[in-house]
Amino acid sequence: MKDAFDLILLDPHEDGIRSLLTQGAGAERSAYMQLGRARISMDPWSKTSRIRFISHSFLNLDPADLVSSSDQHVAWQTDGFMRLIGDALNNNLVPALVHTHPKGQAAFSKQDDRNEAKLARTALIKGAVGLISIVIAGNGEIAARIWMSDDKPTNITRILHSGPRLKLTCDDDHDIAFLDRQTRLFGGHTTQMLTKFRCGIAGGGATGSAILPLLMRLGIREAVMLEKDRAEETNLNRLHGARREDTIAKALKADIHARTVSEADLGMTLVTIDAWAGEPSTWNALKACDVIFCCTDDHAGRLFLNRFARFYGIPVIDVGLAMQRRTDQSFELFARVSTLVAGHTCLLCGGFIDPRRAREEALRRRDPQAYERLKEEAYVLGEGDPSPAVVTFTTEAASMAVNEWLAGITGFAGSSGMLSTRIRRFHARDERFLDIPSQPNCPCCSASATLGRGDITPFLDMVT
Repeated sequence: MKDAFDLILLDPHEDGIRSLLTQGAGAERSAYMQLGRARISMDPWSKTSRIRFISHSFLNLDPADLVSSSDQHVAWQTDGFMRLIGDALNNNLVPALVHTHPKGQAAFSKQDDRNEAKLARTALIKGAVGLISIVIAGNGEIAARIWMSDDKPTNITRILHSGPRLKLTCDDDHDIAFLDRQTRLFGGHTTQMLTKFRCGIAGGGATGSAILPLLMRLGIREAVMLEKDRAEETNLNRLHGARREDTIAKALKADIHARTVSEADLGMTLVTIDAWAGEPSTWNALKACDVIFCCTDDHAGRLFLNRFARFYGIPVIDVGLAMQRRTDQSFELFARVSTLVAGHTCLLCGGFIDPRRAREEALRRRDPQAYERLKEEAYVLGEGDPSPAVVTFTTEAASMAVNEWLAGITGFAGSSGMLSTRIRRFHARDERFLDIPSQPNCPCCSASATLGRGDITPFLDMVT
């Protein structure tokens, strides 16, 4: 069976594509792009292989290369195209063409077929894995396809538009009858789009166990959860779906959540993976998602997903809580939601990750004996006391995260979509929206070479 293909367009690169409509002022315009690849050897839901292309860079055409253009054609010299292929081969990227149809539709013409077949032949002879073509119509609609041979292209019908505003373009429709009340607010088209998002949840504890049923009742059909812990009695105050008999049996939290989904019978397929976020067994599933909710309470998982969002262009919505009792009548209760998309500050710049703790946690999982030896020698900080947790606060934080995602899709909170960082102070009954600048030389969000880079060796360019 041939690989299926889909495409992730990151916000800054899609802005470049849309700028061509203005540049052309009614005439067609062209540009180049380079794309990274995410090879998914086995999709967690279909169990088939597929390849995702992720926009890595947008390159305006040199004005000197433009030969002629009108509202129905554009012609340019191909010197820049040859350089594009060379750069793509040197960096293991995929070359792409972009052009506009200002007076037409987001569809490829017969003339496009003839012209692109010649360019695809050149790219393939030079050693490129394929040539991607993207067209944008005057109404803003976008279509894409890939040439893996010079005789016939393959349409890419699934496109994730990734940024503070989120959009998913794909063909298949779902039965949304049970979502009638939701449809009355968001409309049928948006509700259909919501149901097609493939959602990942890293961590099935307090916030993860609350996010899962929220997604299920929003109509999500495909979800994956990473969780390897077992239920304990102290989980019962906040673990949605858990029963006392589960704690007696030391049931896997993943099995509890699978039971919740099965008993509801609302059409969701939940795949559970017995692993921490970042373990190699999770890579395929994470690369297959359209959004990932980070509900882990460890720094190692956050550090991994922080970098993963950068390389693969998949939005990560991180949820954090801090609860502390100061005196008998004084509390500090915080919930934080951060959205990791191109243009937003990463968790390192925000100070929400402690790299030292992340390294220690990774060591504890990878080599517990070495970790214990270092702990005895006071080279690691070690684990502290369990953090306080109250179900009302953890559940409200989960709702904040899901609502931020909905804001990105529906625009219900304004055209800007998802905010970078949002903090709710339960004790003060207020909310703060932080605009944190990226730190100079940040190894994550200041490195243009990593944006949309996709698969490289070592994975995420991390050496363990």
